[in-house]
Amino acid sequence: MIDRTFIDELASSAPTPGGGGASAYCGALASALSSMVANLTVGKKKYADVEADMIVMLEKLAVVRERLLELVDEDAEAFKPLAAAYRMPKSTPEEAAAKNEALQAALADACEVPLEIMRTCARVVEMSEFLAQHGSRLALSDVGVGALFAKAALNGASLNVFANVVSMDDKARASEYRHEAITLMNVWSERADMVFARVLNEIRRDTAAQ
Repeated sequence: MIDRTFIDELASSAPTPGGGGASAYCGALASALSSMVANLTVGKKKYADVEADMIVMLEKLAVVRERLLELVDEDAEAFKPLAAAYRMPKSTPEEAAAKNEALQAALADACEVPLEIMRTCARVVEMSEFLAQHGSRLALSDVGVGALFAKAALNGASLNVFANVVSMDDKARASEYRHEAITLMNVWSERADMVFARVLNEIRRDTAAQ
């Protein structure tokens, strides 16, 4: 039975969970798909030469999946002080100064959490590369889906980074956040695309051979 709690909360008018939490959840789904492929590979004579690697990968994927689920909650927690800061009055210079101080304090976490989501999803993409090459052929399509989910999660989280750095007074720090997000997107989106292309080509080739 599917637990609809997260989906129902996401669909509601509540400010959290939002795009960041949804991205982390999507990344967790990508990790789960990768774990499924690894589990379907372990114990098969055909893949005995990579079984030890698959077992290690299962351990790593479990850690990554748990981290992404934690980041769902961390994203919501990071949003609370940011939302509170935006709601603060600014009708006087003193109020405006207090509001900006609170905003600047909240923006760091509001950038750090989605960046951590991106970094963690990059690890999922990296492991999907190995699975695309060595995982069970019976679950090859699931490797492709996992890579697509990881890419979507990574790119989705980047939007929160880009949205928040705009309001940062510390332009050097904002530039560092922006640069890391762009680098993660450029590198790992391309690698996820390569996994998907490999999976698609192999499936099409197998279909054509029938």
